[in-house]
Amino acid sequence: MAKIKKGDLVQVITGATQARGGDRGKQGRVLEVIAEKNRIIVEGINLVTKHVRVGQTQRGTKTGGIETHEASIHVSNVAVVDPKTKKPTRVGHREETVEKDGITKTVRVRYAKNSGEKL
Repeated sequence: MAKIKKGDLVQVITGATQARGGDRGKQGRVLEVIAEKNRIIVEGINLVTKHVRVGQTQRGTKTGGIETHEASIHVSNVAVVDPKTKKPTRVGHREETVEKDGITKTVRVRYAKNSGEKL
């Protein structure tokens, strides 16, 4: 099981502080996980400006110009936010028994190490 998944709330723990124009301390949802490169794209974090060539759509409206997009960030630079304390925490895995319709199953669950809360 992966430590960070799409949809998780994460906090940037390294890099320049917000006072110096960086993203350290900011929180955002994971939009995409790029497992091959150990990188993730986080909503509102590591924004870069892209210059897109001006074109036209079928209706005649102009497209392009200067756009801002989220760039990828390395997985080691973020930590999952604990749902209870709203602070960064490590992620653990444990097996829990679940009973449904008289059938007991063991399910692997991710949890926050600080509070023990399920993620």
